[in-house]
Amino acid sequence: MAGTPAGAVPAEWWERLAARLIEGLVFGVFYYILFITLWGVFRTVGVLDVFHGRLPGMFAWLLAGLGYAGYDWYAVSRDGRTFGKAIMKIRVVPDDVPRSALLKRSLVYPGPAMLMGIPGVNVLAGIFAFAVGMLILIDKPLQRGPHDRLAGTLVVKDLR
Repeated sequence: MAGTPAGAVPAEWWERLAARLIEGLVFGVFYYILFITLWGVFRTVGVLDVFHGRLPGMFAWLLAGLGYAGYDWYAVSRDGRTFGKAIMKIRVVPDDVPRSALLKRSLVYPGPAMLMGIPGVNVLAGIFAFAVGMLILIDKPLQRGPHDRLAGTLVVKDLR
């Protein structure tokens, strides 16, 4: 790949998974704060029972997923890594990827988290997230997911 540093070593699948799990814990807390806040707001204005009480969860997933995708895009655009990737000592290369390509990368994954609150669609979003992980596992030797291929990126060990 053009712009990839010489001697770059692709990150292992478990390093990428651990980075996403670390971020998922933080964004899970963010989701629950949003959910509790929205539940209180919807209860106050009298629309809590719309969609059989699922409205706060739907909006919380939408906002948390949008926040996660936005954060992923911003952090990778700025530093080449998110806080989970920094903890796991991995990063996204090359450094000169256009921000628009990185936005597409973030919308493909972790973007589908925005859909997790919609009944029925949440199953498809979960299957998609699982499929992305499987594609990373079987793509040898670079272990790139569809979001990496779309943006022309590679996640590597940060040996700096």
